[in-house]
Amino acid sequence: MPQDNKDTTENMAEDRTNWAEDRTLLANERTFSSRMGFALGCLGVALGLQGVFSAVTPTWIAKSVATVFIILAIYLAHFAYHSTKKMHQRLHAHHAEPAGVPELFIITWLITIGSLGIAVVLWIS
Repeated sequence: MPQDNKDTTENMAEDRTNWAEDRTLLANERTFSSRMGFALGCLGVALGLQGVFSAVTPTWIAKSVATVFIILAIYLAHFAYHSTKKMHQRLHAHHAEPAGVPELFIITWLITIGSLGIAVVLWIS
């Protein structure tokens, strides 16, 4: 009988560890989402700066400041992707179904391409 109790305790401990890994992966996914939101906020600031300060002469000053926020957005997107990817490599999902690394990669690069497009439009306008 003591052996059965030990097996049950070990199974419960393993279940708790698996659930903790799942919670950590899901929390990491929320962190990725939050960082992407921050990156998109930086793009909003860049567009707002250009809109508000477009009358400033010389125009390159407003464009340069807006470009700093665009570069920050790209950096944040890639930082979020790489830190989330590292977490996915260390932990494994058991019951949860977090977004996979390929999906996060696509999101990161779409935001990067959009950011670069905003920068191009900003500088040619």
